[in-house]
Amino acid sequence: MSDKQPSLSSAMSPSKLDSIGEASISCSQQENGFINSFSLFSEKAVDELLQPPVQGTDEHLIEFSEAMRTVAKALRRAAEGKASAQAEAAEWRRKYELERARNLQLEPKEQLPGQHGDDAIIENLINQNNKANGKFLTCCGRNGICSHEVLRDGEPGSDSKMVRKASFKLSWRCKGEQSDQHKHDIVSFERGNITTAERSSKQISLKWESRPQTVLVMTKPNSISVRILCAEMVRWLREQKNMYIYVEPRVRVELLTESSYFNFVQTWKDDKEVLLLHTKVDLVVTLGGDGTVLWAASMFKGPVPPVVPFSLGSLGFMTPFHTENYRECLNQVLKGPISITLRHRLQCHVIRDAAKNEYETEEPILVLNEVTIDRGISSYLTNLECYCDNSFVTSVQGDGLILSTTSGSTAYSLAAGGSMVHPQVPGILFTPICPHSLSFRPLILPEHVTLRVQVPFNSRGHAWASFDGKDRKQLAAGDALVCSMAPWPVPTACQVDSTGDFLRSIHEGLHWNLRKTQSFDGPRES
Repeated sequence: MSDKQPSLSSAMSPSKLDSIGEASISCSQQENGFINSFSLFSEKAVDELLQPPVQGTDEHLIEFSEAMRTVAKALRRAAEGKASAQAEAAEWRRKYELERARNLQLEPKEQLPGQHGDDAIIENLINQNNKANGKFLTCCGRNGICSHEVLRDGEPGSDSKMVRKASFKLSWRCKGEQSDQHKHDIVSFERGNITTAERSSKQISLKWESRPQTVLVMTKPNSISVRILCAEMVRWLREQKNMYIYVEPRVRVELLTESSYFNFVQTWKDDKEVLLLHTKVDLVVTLGGDGTVLWAASMFKGPVPPVVPFSLGSLGFMTPFHTENYRECLNQVLKGPISITLRHRLQCHVIRDAAKNEYETEEPILVLNEVTIDRGISSYLTNLECYCDNSFVTSVQGDGLILSTTSGSTAYSLAAGGSMVHPQVPGILFTPICPHSLSFRPLILPEHVTLRVQVPFNSRGHAWASFDGKDRKQLAAGDALVCSMAPWPVPTACQVDSTGDFLRSIHEGLHWNLRKTQSFDGPRES
């Protein structure tokens, strides 16, 4: 080494070398089989590295010192992020254990003869696991799944002074004992061959296990005919079916203005009571169009009761029932069983650039149709970076992007060139809006992925996100929108079945593939 280039050992004090050496030894310790990179530098070493460089040293040593300072800062931020994530995981673990303990207390304590102590506990856990997997034959029978352990509302044995919620179960509807639909909900590898499992789009049937007692009636505003029908239906449900009725505050005022007879109708006062609606309501009846169904779904931030939608709108992709015979329809629904469509929803989070981590998000928003990210009033192209499970998908340059459910495939996504998809197919539609590209085609992604749409820092303008056509939020540079499939679908009643209602809606609403039939008296093949 020449005289002009001093050695590294001469540039650093022995105390610094000792402290860094001690820190480097600590990195050999392993945590869960991996080296804990956050223990690479001790506190003393980091503090010394963060001190300004000593005057008189060469430029390359100053650069080296600055680089070490940057590395130390990055490691400190990573350590803080790890500590935050561990605290978040511990909190979720605590909530899980509390919920599990509560569920175990609610389970009936059955002990078989001859079982004592741990044997009884193990047997009980095995039975619970069999129930969760749909293998408890006394519950599920031989036909598909039984979901009352997950989707059933209310506990028949619970003590409560309030009106008890009706319970129900969902099961696959099969077409006879010899049908191919009698398959277990598993994948078989017998003799090295893979056998397909239950189809997710199979028709689902709802059967009440106790009589529904409470109904929520939601109506389209500013319609005289809807107001008259609502009053008639509420009177019939009260007098003929002896049901408790909930309506929106606006509707209750309208009913009381018409007659004091409707004083029995109940409503809510604030958002806290709205959050508890799913614990009180057995059934939701909507009087309007698809927009009324969207509004009803937005009232429930968690589980949604079965929805019976009556068509009083324009197209009616989600409203198969007609109001002319509403008594017969409601009689059949209340009696059961009925076919339903489980309409999946998207759960959306907005993460601002100023957020310290991805857990620091705004309140989640649930959408039944779609979330749209567009350029708003800006004259510039929207510039969006899209990721799927942390894998880069593409950059959108155009008017915007639509992330749609399959129920929303016949709405804005269809107008932007997306495909029509059966509502019970679980998936997320990825549809660009007027992309400035000849090769940007729409995608359909599986339901288990998480999508992240971010406005890059080099974007010329802001973007705007709207959720089911409302609640617009501005996305500045660095902000991101994260979407995934929500765990709470919207169960809507079918007039015939899910497929029949879907095909009828695109035939009648969109006149899909309507064309004059070719004349039979033209030229023929010889």
